[in-house]
Amino acid sequence: MQKIVPFLWFDNQAEEAIAFYRSIFSNARTVEETRHGDGTFISATFELEGQTFMALNGGPQFPFTPAVSLFINCETQEEVDVLWEKLTADGGKPGRCGWLTDKFGVSWQVVPTLLGKLLHDEDPVKAKKVMEAMLRMDKIDSRALQEAYAS
Repeated sequence: MQKIVPFLWFDNQAEEAIAFYRSIFSNARTVEETRHGDGTFISATFELEGQTFMALNGGPQFPFTPAVSLFINCETQEEVDVLWEKLTADGGKPGRCGWLTDKFGVSWQVVPTLLGKLLHDEDPVKAKKVMEAMLRMDKIDSRALQEAYAS
């Protein structure tokens, strides 16, 4: 059992959000749901790519902010592109440096693993060029990062 589980407080869209996330990630499932006697959704435990989450329809008191985000390590640019497109669909908003907000207000970071490797290069000049390139991007572009690194 995962000791620490992110808990997502939605106004009243938790069930819709879980279905949306399950449609995006191939390794996803709902583990358990709680409903009122009339069948109205209350909360659920679900998994995305082996990570357990809990979600609640808790009302409008606590909206999401970018102060907490879900970070996705992407092995390829194709994965970055697909996830970026799906998570910004239907009202999601792109942000800077790989950050975006989905249509439910949840913040995500869609980041190629290459970025971390290049930013932690032993050559500080190369790492700085990569950082400068990233700071000009919304969706992270691995090819542009590699070009900055090589320049």
